[in-house]
Amino acid sequence: MVEDQLRARGIRDERVLAAMGKIPRHLFVEEHLRDSAYDDNALSISEGQTISQPYMVALMTELLELKGDEKVLEVGTGSGYQAAVLSELAIEVFTVERIETLALRARKTLERLNRKNVRVFVSDGSVGLPEHAPYDAIIVTAAAPHIPHEYIDQLKMNGRLVIPVGSRFSQILYKITKTPDGTTTITSTPCVFVPLIGKEGWDDEKGVYH
Repeated sequence: MVEDQLRARGIRDERVLAAMGKIPRHLFVEEHLRDSAYDDNALSISEGQTISQPYMVALMTELLELKGDEKVLEVGTGSGYQAAVLSELAIEVFTVERIETLALRARKTLERLNRKNVRVFVSDGSVGLPEHAPYDAIIVTAAAPHIPHEYIDQLKMNGRLVIPVGSRFSQILYKITKTPDGTTTITSTPCVFVPLIGKEGWDDEKGVYH
């Protein structure tokens, strides 16, 4: 996976590659899908949610530019796989999931792997996690209709936000850096994520932006 899917497609951060090689991805997928755990595609994890393809996990993680001493917020815990990768690269990881059953399952898997620097919360991640802000980096693993100002507010100066933004069915991956003069933004690649549901995301019942 690391050589053929990640390094071969342009992932260069050796720390990210090492983390992806260390975390056992098969423990984060449904048992009947474990033979496909290391394939380069997203997989269902129940509740209408997915575990992102390995390349997208690596790309988004690389864009965060983590050095090892950061405090990171992840929005959209899902299976817990992205949080586990982040736990190898940052000193402290906070991850938020709106679906309690997924949060509990992810917490158990992370505990099994002794990921002591990860804390899992059940709440509306579309507004971040203000009680533990500010963060050096924020990663959003769900499709947002816009960039919530709460995320920018909760970043430290020079902090990075990586987030897919667009419609419910097609997005562009953005990297936003908070600066003394405001923010700088670069776009990375087209992508497709499950929708970000919540106050600053999509309405789960109506399928529209709040």
